[in-house]
Amino acid sequence: MSEYVVTKIFPKNRKKNEQVIRLLEKENIRRDKNLEYTCGIFDEDNNLIATGSCFGNTLRCLAVASKHQGEGLMNLIVTHLVNYQFKRGIFHLFIYTKAGREDIFKTLGFYEIVTVDDHLVFLENRKNGFENYLNSLHTNVAFDLNQGKNSAIIMNANPFSLGHQYLVEEAAKKSDLVHLFVVSEDSSIFPFSIRKRLIEEGTAHLKNVVLHPTGPYMISNATFPSYFQKDETSVIEGHALLDIKIFQKIAERLAINCRYAGEEPFSLVTGIYNNVMNHELRKVGIEFIELKRKEVNAKIISASKIRQALKENDLKTVKDLVPETTFNYLVSEEALPIIEKIKMTSDVVHY
Repeated sequence: MSEYVVTKIFPKNRKKNEQVIRLLEKENIRRDKNLEYTCGIFDEDNNLIATGSCFGNTLRCLAVASKHQGEGLMNLIVTHLVNYQFKRGIFHLFIYTKAGREDIFKTLGFYEIVTVDDHLVFLENRKNGFENYLNSLHTNVAFDLNQGKNSAIIMNANPFSLGHQYLVEEAAKKSDLVHLFVVSEDSSIFPFSIRKRLIEEGTAHLKNVVLHPTGPYMISNATFPSYFQKDETSVIEGHALLDIKIFQKIAERLAINCRYAGEEPFSLVTGIYNNVMNHELRKVGIEFIELKRKEVNAKIISASKIRQALKENDLKTVKDLVPETTFNYLVSEEALPIIEKIKMTSDVVHY
């Protein structure tokens, strides 16, 4: 094993990248669309025999050629990637892997968070990471969790709209307590700190709503790994099942017995996600309520419409679609860098 060296594979090196794709395919893995860094191990004939990649705080697309398995190459790849992540200041790391392959990662310092139907295993490199997150949720709550209807909503709010506000208000009317989880992942045009602030301001009038960050345990469909899913529907379903498994553990800790979501009639992703959520949550005794989306001028409110209106400098439309608190931010000097980013982005609808 000592003669093997892990080297960076540059994006412009077509030959080596083709080898990466071929090796992954042999191991029934597709190269993920979200990769920031890729490395590999080559034999004496310059053939790729092991590879791995990073995206954000995750390690992805890890594979060793079948005839070289058992030689410790995965250990070399993972150690290299962990060191690479540490050097760029990312210390809390995650791996998504096929069920049955998790043991090797456990020997390398990763700990299982959840398993999805003998299909997918989600791991992190902190022994009590998820448990500490669950414990932290209690510090935000000053209510009795064991009485009445405790509901939950998970939202990204990119940005917070009248539709988001309506969903929270309806849940608050019919619940004793609403746990509102804000997606912490920063893959949206509006950063987490701004999204969280606009949600806080837009729900300040609701006294039975408690905000929580999702931390690194719930991510968007845009960055969910797809490399071991057979097709796009499987990717969406896999993401939904993983989120629901994690949510079930959160629900147990906070005595949540209902989850609200807004319908998305024009989104295949959200439609599949909500169907899976409805089926899976009911199996464990959690009520699922999908609310009809709020409309303005006979048109459904959506964050993508708001971003498009901002791109076109159509402030009248923006004002019709967002709470006053959100609008005040969007026309402030503080928002100028984000507005400029929106105007420079070619497709803000699917961002």
